[in-house]
Amino acid sequence: MIEPPAAGTRAPAGRVRLDCHLHTVASGDSVLTVEQLAERARHAGLDAVCVTDHNLTAAAVAAAARADLGVRVIVGEEVRTPSGDVIGLFLTERIPYVLPLAEVVARIRDQGGLVYVPHPFDPVRSSIGRVLPALCAEGGVDVIEVFNAKIEDQALNEKAAAVAAEFGLPAAVGSDAHDADGVGAAYLDLPDFDGPASFLAALPRARLAGEHRPHAPRYPRPR
Repeated sequence: MIEPPAAGTRAPAGRVRLDCHLHTVASGDSVLTVEQLAERARHAGLDAVCVTDHNLTAAAVAAAARADLGVRVIVGEEVRTPSGDVIGLFLTERIPYVLPLAEVVARIRDQGGLVYVPHPFDPVRSSIGRVLPALCAEGGVDVIEVFNAKIEDQALNEKAAAVAAEFGLPAAVGSDAHDADGVGAAYLDLPDFDGPASFLAALPRARLAGEHRPHAPRYPRPR
């Protein structure tokens, strides 16, 4: 069950609020600087964010090394493959785009990362829904995004949740924020964690919060 976000409140002691899917200006289609993202995350009551820029990790790595942001940063990357987009979380190295999906999964796992599937059934974005059941059956998925705040048709999110349940895979949520208004649109409230293994262990005890917030126009029309 997806609860509405509780903006501005904090997670109880021993728990954290985490947005698993956000983008900075480094993505090329986002208007969020790292500083703006962190400020909005704090305002929304988030403790941690996964910075998942498109096809690069440099901004996330730099942000994760900063002690002044007031929010924990997990290094991720949304990687384009011929089969659709997949996210690697807890990465130590950038993964090149347009590699075959199986190779991207292997490279994520080789560096101790987690394979996170974003917006798997969104028809207007690069999604891997067509091959998702086979990838799950092969053991190639660690986490499925069952709520993406940019998806208006909730049947698409529900379809992702059904696949996660079918294969017994952990569910997560992401704002997919590309602008300040999107930050905090979706998050997990879960026991605190210190790496990929403890994150996976905490997911079954997570509370999922989210609401639909559409993308701001990339190129706003002049007034």
